[in-house]
Amino acid sequence: MTPRTRLPSCICPNCNGFASVAVTLGGRDRHGHLRTITANCPACHGTGTTRRTPVRKGARA
Repeated sequence: MTPRTRLPSCICPNCNGFASVAVTLGGRDRHGHLRTITANCPACHGTGTTRRTPVRKGARA
């Protein structure tokens, strides 16, 4: 039986696969919800991988 080979890792080395985070802006709105923004990794553009996949124009990440 032949030994198994591992595929090369394609996890983004800059964000370690955690490509998007929610950051609270402090405080709440008048409905009581936390105000947050989403920050994406600038290297992988929020995908978490190093592979470039074509994205349709106007598609949300």
